[in-house]
Amino acid sequence: MNEVLATYLGKTKFANTWNLQKDIVSLIENKRINDVLILNEHNHVYTIGKSGSDNHLLADNKELAHRGIEVFYIDRGGDITYHGPGQLVGYPIIDLNNYYLDIHRYLRELEEVIILTLKDFDIIAKNDKNFTGVWVNDNKIAAIGIKVSKWITMHGFALNVNTDLSYFDRIIPCGIFHRGVTSMKSLLDKEIEMLEIVNTLLKNFEKVFKCKINFLNDKDFINIINEINVKDNKCLQVK
Repeated sequence: MNEVLATYLGKTKFANTWNLQKDIVSLIENKRINDVLILNEHNHVYTIGKSGSDNHLLADNKELAHRGIEVFYIDRGGDITYHGPGQLVGYPIIDLNNYYLDIHRYLRELEEVIILTLKDFDIIAKNDKNFTGVWVNDNKIAAIGIKVSKWITMHGFALNVNTDLSYFDRIIPCGIFHRGVTSMKSLLDKEIEMLEIVNTLLKNFEKVFKCKINFLNDKDFINIINEINVKDNKCLQVK
């Protein structure tokens, strides 16, 4: 059974967590660490994937600065999406050589983890053969965008838990014009404790990927990464 080191970092800057992902990919490539699952929330940010279009970002630079929203062009697949407080973002960094060499299956299993998690909160969700992600009726509740290099994964999923959905009004989410977005809070008419979502999602990740989760708090997790990196004179910051 594969072991996955998991953590919840709380709220982080997108750039810092992106650098952390890249560093962990390097460690996995060099067999210095096992698979990792990072869970966190981000400060307000729009990320644009390799197939994204600037036309799908509706806010100008003045509005972005006023609202404190950063913009990053990144190396995952997909178009534009939003990350922010109240949204659980997951970055599985795993070596698919130890699971299966099938990117489509990997995407479907990420969707299944989220579908099962939502089911535990009495929300019936589904995937869609035409659009990657997880949907409640015609509204997207979780976006998925990944990068795979040498069969090691990066980036991942974003589940709208208590997300302020108004930030999606200033983009065309994932480049899809004719569908909307939703959140667990909107559907259940109440705020959800984020750590409750974290624990439920980790349980379902274990179930779907048939792995063993080793969960560490954020400080212990970063200490482990930095202990490995000290030989390379690196020290990572994620907050």
